Amino acid sequence: MADRVHPMPAPPSPRPDQPPPAGAGAAATETTPLQLHPSFNRPLSPPPGTYIVQVPKDQVLRVPPPDRARRYKKLAARPARRRLLRRACCCACAAFLILILLAAAFAGAAYLVFRPRAPTFSVASLSIRGLNNLSTSSTILSPELDAAVRADNGRNRKVGIEYRGGGSVTVSYAGERLAAGPWPAFRQPPRNVTVFVVDMRGEGVRLAEEQRRRLAAERAAGAVPLAVEARVPVRLRFGKTVMRTWTVDVKARCDVAVDRLDGNATAVNRGCRVKVRPLWWWW
Repeated sequence: MADRVHPMPAPPSPRPDQPPPAGAGAAATETTPLQLHPSFNRPLSPPPGTYIVQVPKDQVLRVPPPDRARRYKKLAARPARRRLLRRACCCACAAFLILILLAAAFAGAAYLVFRPRAPTFSVASLSIRGLNNLSTSSTILSPELDAAVRADNGRNRKVGIEYRGGGSVTVSYAGERLAAGPWPAFRQPPRNVTVFVVDMRGEGVRLAEEQRRRLAAERAAGAVPLAVEARVPVRLRFGKTVMRTWTVDVKARCDVAVDRLDGNATAVNRGCRVKVRPLWWWW
C-alpha cells in the first residue's frame, strides 16, 4: 500500500536576541541537508473502522495450481465455444432463409413460364344395374354402375398430367353411397381430352323408406340426382423436361341427373368442382 505523505511544518523563526547560528553566512552558498520530520518514521494509523490486509507479492496466485489447471482451461474455453455455436446457428438460419427464397423464386418462375391449370372432369354417361327393386325398405341392393368419365386437360399447353394408381370414384344418392370403383392410372399429354370407363360396384346397400319413396318419384319424373366423387393422386409434368411436381391429391365432385335407373342412362351434368392441394416443386 502507498504511504501517506504529510506536509512538513515550517521551522521556527529565530528570535532577535538569539545570535545567528554558526555558518549562517555560508547558508547562501551551501545547501543545508534535509532533515526528515519525525512523522515520517512512524507508521500511519488507519482511520477507525478500517481493516487493511496485506498479501506478500510472492504469495499472489497468478497461475492456477496444477490440480485446477484442467478446470480452468475448460472454463476459459467455454465463451469461445459459445461464440462458435452462436455463429454456426446464425449461418444455418441464413442458409435456410436463402434456400427458401431460392425455392420461392424458382416456383414463381416455373409458374410464370408454364401456367399450370387444374384439369376439368364431367360424366358423359352412366350404365346402371341393380336399382330397380324399390318395393320395400328391407330389400338389400347391390347396384352396379359403369360411368364414362371425361378428363379434359385442354387448358394446359405445356403441362402434362400423370394420374397415379390408388384413386377411387364413388356414386351416392342423398348422402348414401351406392357403389365405388378404382380410378385408372394413365398419362395425359397437354391439350388432351381422355374419356375412360370406371366400373363401380356396391354391396349391402339399404335405403330408408323416405329415400325409397323420393327415389321412385324422381325416377318417374326422369331426373334422379346423383353425386359422382373422385379422389385421384396426380403429378404434373412440365413440357418435355424431367421437372415435375410431388404427387398431390385432386378431389372432384360432379352433380349429375339421370333419366332412368336401369340400362344406359343419359347423364346431365349440373356442375363439377375440382380442389387441388398446394403444389411443392422438385426436380
